[in-house]
Amino acid sequence: MKLKIFNHQTGNVQETTLTSSSQSSEAEWLIGRGTSCHLVLDGSDVSRLHGKITLQNGEYFYMDIGSANGSCLNNEALPAKHAFKLKGDDLIRIGDFVLLIEALDESANNSLRSSGDVSIWKNLHGDFPIWSQGKITVRCVRITPETPDVKTFTFVAEPAVLFRYQPGQFVTLELEINGELILRSYSISSTPTRPHTLEITVKRVPAPSPDLPAGLVSNWLHNHLSVGSTLQINGPLGKFTCAPNPPKKLLLISAGSGITPMMSMMRWLADTVSPADVCFLHCARTPSDIIFRQELELMAARLPQVHLSISTTRPTLGQPWFGFTGRLTEAMLCTIAPDFLERTVYVCGPQEFMQSAKALLKRLNFPMQQYYEESFGAPKKAKQSAEPPKSAAAAPPSTAPSSSQSVVVFTQSGKEVPSGSDESILDLAEQAGVKIRSNCRQGVCGACKKRKLEGEIQYAQEPEALDADEQAAGYILTCVAASVGRVLIEA
Repeated sequence: MKLKIFNHQTGNVQETTLTSSSQSSEAEWLIGRGTSCHLVLDGSDVSRLHGKITLQNGEYFYMDIGSANGSCLNNEALPAKHAFKLKGDDLIRIGDFVLLIEALDESANNSLRSSGDVSIWKNLHGDFPIWSQGKITVRCVRITPETPDVKTFTFVAEPAVLFRYQPGQFVTLELEINGELILRSYSISSTPTRPHTLEITVKRVPAPSPDLPAGLVSNWLHNHLSVGSTLQINGPLGKFTCAPNPPKKLLLISAGSGITPMMSMMRWLADTVSPADVCFLHCARTPSDIIFRQELELMAARLPQVHLSISTTRPTLGQPWFGFTGRLTEAMLCTIAPDFLERTVYVCGPQEFMQSAKALLKRLNFPMQQYYEESFGAPKKAKQSAEPPKSAAAAPPSTAPSSSQSVVVFTQSGKEVPSGSDESILDLAEQAGVKIRSNCRQGVCGACKKRKLEGEIQYAQEPEALDADEQAAGYILTCVAASVGRVLIEA
């Protein structure tokens, strides 16, 4: 892409060309005041990370990534975090700067055209826009039973778009259940190589005990979502993917519904004719609980580089089984993938399963820089005995807590809660009855974002869902943030 950049305050004009360092039809260039940006615009009205230009399937898009002063495309103000397709002679206004798009290189389009996939080429360049980020309305067009308690829900967008995401990513569903807005994340089980539809595969969740409720959203989807139903999704989110350049050797390990992101990656690897050698181990309770069993077995039969292994943990009368049995062990791992030390490992499943798999690999001196895992809904910590929350206004101003005491004050709710170093601010809010919208509980969806008015916090893990401008404005992700001393939260 060739650009001419005008600064109407100084009159300076410069020309530049954005080029990709690879032959891929995907690339990204950051624009902003920060010196790490690909295109640096040194102006007071330009945010450190202001916007970005992306190349996707041979087409260029501009997105304002949440800047303080916004961006304009052809004199129209753009909403943040929405991608807009670019064409020759478009004008992007950022602060005092105007970027004129003089020319777009068609070589990426030519590479797609020569790939032989005529149908995708026509669709990408027909009347269908591409969805690659943000909120969108979808309609359910098919429901497929996978096992007695698992269903796949297939969606199309309204109006129609092509879904663009990385295999292994997830979306967040927005549902109104019992008069309350509920957010819940589900891995995408379909593949971006089939872009007209998007699928999630959901397991019905029974109540863990008579006095505890069953899975709210999963069971609601099973009971109430029907063909023709519409809902909103947000995404795609997450970094759990082997794309776009998969390692030469992969080991995928999943259990239960943790198979869904693995299936997205497996379908993508098959459709893109990847030469990657894949060992795939899936653990299920019984033979009838194996999600996608027929498709996986057919894939392994037709693709010599795919090596499928399945283990069941609960033998069932009337269901003969000749595969592995029991949980993952060193002997099973060495049988399935004797060269596991040379592979890149992706793990997804229940928390205990992943902890066990990770501990096993560490014990066997696996290079953990080649280890990736994915899960949603980290288990809540048990409530700790503490005095009932008291009104923040009732605390005597002259008796501030000592520096060693951590306290979270929720200013809008008037609650003040003592906190431990291992308790997230979201956990404390729920203990105190303070409503904070939440979803993934792992810092990747951004649903629990709140403004910190005062004090210091520390993160248990990187807050992926916050951009630099949001952090500069004082926003934190309460699900992965813990207080250090006295902290005031706008909630």
